[in-house]
Amino acid sequence: MAIKIEKGKIPIWEKYMLTVDEAVQYFGIGEKKIRMLISEHLNSECCFTVQVGCKSLINRKKFEAFLDQTTSL
Repeated sequence: MAIKIEKGKIPIWEKYMLTVDEAVQYFGIGEKKIRMLISEHLNSECCFTVQVGCKSLINRKKFEAFLDQTTSL
């Protein structure tokens, strides 16, 4: 089955930064858990987010690396 991509829209798996909603869909982790992880790691060495106003954007590759190092959430 071919995946249809809308013109001008970047597929979620190719995006550099993800919104929390996109991260929920992509990683299969609940919104509350992702928001908790963001707040816990906001000022740490393994920070994987960028704050744009009150919106958190997640660096997909850094979050993937974080998850690769984690044994439980």
